[in-house]
Amino acid sequence: MQKIGFIGFGLIGGSLAKIWKKKHPEYVFVAYNYKLVEDEELLLAKEDGILSEIVKDLREFSDVDLVLLSAPVMSNIEYLKQLKTIIKKECIITDVGSVKGSIAEEAVNQGLTGQFIGGHPMAGSEKIGYKNASISLFENAYYILTPFEDTKQDKLDKLRSLVEETKAVPIVIDALKHDSITAAISHVPHVVASSLVGVVAKSDDKNGLLAMLAAGGFRDITRIASSSPAMWRDICLSNKKSISEFLDKYIEELEVVKELISVENEDKLYEFFDSNKDYRDSLPLRKSNMAISHEILLYVPDEPGSIAIMASILAAKGISIKNMGIAHNREYSDGVLRIEFYDNNSKELALIAIKERNYKIFD
Repeated sequence: MQKIGFIGFGLIGGSLAKIWKKKHPEYVFVAYNYKLVEDEELLLAKEDGILSEIVKDLREFSDVDLVLLSAPVMSNIEYLKQLKTIIKKECIITDVGSVKGSIAEEAVNQGLTGQFIGGHPMAGSEKIGYKNASISLFENAYYILTPFEDTKQDKLDKLRSLVEETKAVPIVIDALKHDSITAAISHVPHVVASSLVGVVAKSDDKNGLLAMLAAGGFRDITRIASSSPAMWRDICLSNKKSISEFLDKYIEELEVVKELISVENEDKLYEFFDSNKDYRDSLPLRKSNMAISHEILLYVPDEPGSIAIMASILAAKGISIKNMGIAHNREYSDGVLRIEFYDNNSKELALIAIKERNYKIFD
């Protein structure tokens, strides 16, 4: 792998480029500018020495060894069609979209199953664009790869090796299986969160009382509704079959719960909450080497000044904080402070600093 071409160069593409450039300074990185004007982020990446060249003609990708598609999901499919007659036979094409079935189907239609390997890094940030790209973005996150049956093992191994260089955990599964999984654990939850916000918004009065009181649990479970509307429109349209299937299951479950409440079935209601609590509690959210979120939960007095004190402790050690706040959740009897970091190294340094002050860590 000596030359890599990028179509789309935001947070994900930029972060991958930064990592691979650090690992392989000799690699040549070329980005395609599909905009009608100069792209400031591409120019910045070139100034940083990450990009070697910015091109406005896809034919410049004729000699690349790897093409990374990190444009919007629907756009990636169109670029795949165009690349068919441009790339060399040995070239690998991959993408970073959260839907794999639609682009895999297009790869079959274009006869590119020997060259296209779907990819989905399950990592991200509330900040977007190359300017926020980070070499630690994928650390300990899952990175899904979806090869075809006729994918050559050497090509899969090359791509897997590049993924491992990001410190992500590569998982190889079928494209349709991937879409079914992400529909259940990501896509439908986004639809549900947005729908719940919509129901509350439509139910609010002219004084905005619901908005004023919406805090704690409501904000926690609807946080993802703040994501890009355009991105989620494309995801829903490109993974509509799996999303529809899980929405049907969810609606059916809601109907069951609604009936249990209506008939005041105490035992079944308890069983509903208890069984779901057990499953939720069993999720491996904070396993040491597989954690996707670099966070710490610790007990603090739920009183003014708690957050400021902790921020001062970490600042004194030069540790950057991504997010911090009191976890207002009745699951915890005391005040619980949640601190999120940009990478695992910062988290480990913070744990040392916190334990030195004898704070109790929640696990």
